[in-house]
Amino acid sequence: MDSQTELLIIGGGLAGVSAALEAALAGHSVTLLEKLHETGGSSAMSGGCLAFAGTDMQQAQGIVDSDELLFNDLREVGKYDNDEQLVRLYVTHQLETYQWLKAQGVPFVPTLEASSGQSVPRVHNVDPADMVRLLTTRAKATGKVTILYGAAAQRLLVDDNNRVYGASFEQDGEAKTITSQSGVLLTSGGFCRNAELVHRYAPQYDNAIFIGGAGNVGDGLKMAQKLGADTCDMAYIKGTYGKHPTDENNHHSCLTVYKGAIAVNQSGKRYVDESISYKLLGDACIAQEYGSTFQILDHRIMQSGDNQVRILDFELRLEEGLFIQADTLEELAQQIEIPAEVLEATVAQYNSYVDAGHDPDFGRKYLVHQHGALVRIEQAPFYAYPSTAAVFGTYCGLRVDTSLRVLDVFGEPIAGLYAAGEVVGGLHGGAYMTGSALGKAAIFGRVAARAATASLQK
Repeated sequence: MDSQTELLIIGGGLAGVSAALEAALAGHSVTLLEKLHETGGSSAMSGGCLAFAGTDMQQAQGIVDSDELLFNDLREVGKYDNDEQLVRLYVTHQLETYQWLKAQGVPFVPTLEASSGQSVPRVHNVDPADMVRLLTTRAKATGKVTILYGAAAQRLLVDDNNRVYGASFEQDGEAKTITSQSGVLLTSGGFCRNAELVHRYAPQYDNAIFIGGAGNVGDGLKMAQKLGADTCDMAYIKGTYGKHPTDENNHHSCLTVYKGAIAVNQSGKRYVDESISYKLLGDACIAQEYGSTFQILDHRIMQSGDNQVRILDFELRLEEGLFIQADTLEELAQQIEIPAEVLEATVAQYNSYVDAGHDPDFGRKYLVHQHGALVRIEQAPFYAYPSTAAVFGTYCGLRVDTSLRVLDVFGEPIAGLYAAGEVVGGLHGGAYMTGSALGKAAIFGRVAARAATASLQK
C-alpha cells in the first residue's frame, strides 16, 4: 500500500529525529523510515559529546569561546581540507541549536571539558540515547510525525524530471512505496558495519574494532550514488584512539592522553604528539606493532578524570579492572611486558621535556589541541591503559551544499534530495573535533528540514 507525506526522512538517529521535530514544529507532516525497531542508531552509542561555542554554560564557568574560535579550530583540525562553507554553516547555527536542544528538555552535564581539536573546553555532554529518545517522544507528541519501524528503504523514486519524490521500502516482508511533497532527506548514517565498503576506502582498518549502529551499512549512501551523487572525505575514514582491545562492556574510547598521559608502543617508546585529534592518534596507533599501544599515566592524571564525560571516565574503567596498576614504573613495565629500562627512560625523558617546555621528539605543547599545560608523570601508583583504534563512525559521505542538497558528480543539486548527519561528508576533513559529529547531526538535520520544506505553503 502506498502512502504520502510532506517530508520523508530515512534514518532515525539524531539527525533524523532533529529534522522530524523541526519540520513538525513548523506544521509539516513527516514520515520517518527506521529500519531497526527503535530510533538511536550510532548517535545513541556515541560518547555523548556536542561541540558548541559561546553557550551560557561556558559563560557561567568563565570560558571565553566564540564562533570565530570554533570556526578556526574546525578548519585547523580538519587540516583545511574540509568544506569552508559547511564549517561556516555549522558555526552559524550551532548556538541556536544548543538553545533549541535545551528548550526541548535535553539535559546537559554541568561540567565542560576540552577534547580533540578544541582550544577551550566546549564538550557539552549528554546521555546520547536519552537525548534521541526524548526528541523522538517530542516529535511524536506533535501529532505530525509518523515513524515506521522495521522499514528498510530500498531505492529512491525519481520522476520524469529527475526529481526525487519518494522511496520504496520493505516492512514486514512487504514491498511498499511512499511519496513526499518536498522530497527525501537522507539521515541514514555511515557504513562502519559494512566491511566491504570500509575496505574499499580504508583497507588499513580491515582488522580494527568496529562499533556503530547495526543499521549503518551505507544503504543511504548507495541509494544516492545510484542517482549520481558525489562524495567527499572518503580518504579520511579513521579509527578513534583509546578503545580497550578486550573491553567486554563496550565502553567508548578512554582518553587519558588528553589529561597528560603519554602513548607508548609495544617497545615502550612514544610515537606521536598525544595532543592531536584522536582520529590522527588512531592512525598512528594502527600503524604500530599489533595495532595496539598503551596510555601511561600516574595517580595525579588518574584523579583528573571526569566521570560525567564518557571519554574521561577513568574511575569506572579502573573499577572494572581495565587499567593495569603498579607502584613503580618498573613493575608496570613487567606487567605489560615492556622492557622496564625503556619505559623508565621514556617517562624520564618526557618529564624533562615538560620541565623544559619543549618536546623535540614530537612537538607536544598542550594536553589537547591548544589547551592545557603539560604535567609530569611521577606520582605513584602508575597506570597503563591498553589502547587500540576503533571505528565508531565513517565521518565521510555525500557532498552537499549549504542547503544540505545532495550534489551530483558535476556539482549540481539532485532535485528533491537532501542529506544530514553522518551520511554527509565535507565538515570534518582530515581529522575530527570532539562533538562535531553529534553537533553536525542536530544542526544539519534542522537546517535540512527547513530547506526541504521551504516550498510548502502553510
